[in-house]
Amino acid sequence: MTARLPVFPLATVLFPGLVLPLHIFEERYRALIRHLMQLPEGAPREFGVVAIRSGWEVAPAPGRVVAGNGEVTLHEVGCTAELRQVTELADGGFDIVTVGRRRFRVEQLDRQAAPYLTAEVSWLPEPTGPDESANLLAARVIAVFRQYLGLMRPEAGQLTEQLPEDPTVLSHLVAATAALSVADRQRLLAIDDTAARLRAELTLLNREAALLRQVRAVPVPLAELATPPPGPN
Repeated sequence: MTARLPVFPLATVLFPGLVLPLHIFEERYRALIRHLMQLPEGAPREFGVVAIRSGWEVAPAPGRVVAGNGEVTLHEVGCTAELRQVTELADGGFDIVTVGRRRFRVEQLDRQAAPYLTAEVSWLPEPTGPDESANLLAARVIAVFRQYLGLMRPEAGQLTEQLPEDPTVLSHLVAATAALSVADRQRLLAIDDTAARLRAELTLLNREAALLRQVRAVPVPLAELATPPPGPN
């Protein structure tokens, strides 16, 4: 089953259930928000967020020269953003709050039908029942994620007490909040199976934790390395 969606290219990856606030200032995306706000009551007010593979997130300013043809290219898998809150600004822009809803694959982009990109998309499957392997992996991911957060922010102990028990929700939260590259996050978003996503996150978290431990093992504090030597007396 396919559907047509407005598409918002961003230099980030959105996951289901995660909050994404945005400041809308370009006219083409202002038009997108106005379109969504004019939809009938009860109609889904959502657009597709797709991470940029190459190109520019915003149109270049007049007179600005960019390398190549400046055309954005996108990853194939994205996530819909449901409009939850809209604040219209005096300059005609918007501050919005959205929440990720469902994953999709871009089948065909259309750059002509509207001022903004639209796409024909197919919905990706989501788990519908209990998965024992995912439950077991979730417990391991929670343990490793707590260690990782402790290395990142020693004060994060209270935050880890609120981690979700649902394996799929957990997998999306870890993917969105760990300090991963866009490429790593994109690979996680594209995985259909929760257990496979959790397994991939275990590998990534162990890798990141090992790197953090190496940094902590540097004998001279990094702040001191950044301090210029004292001048002559």
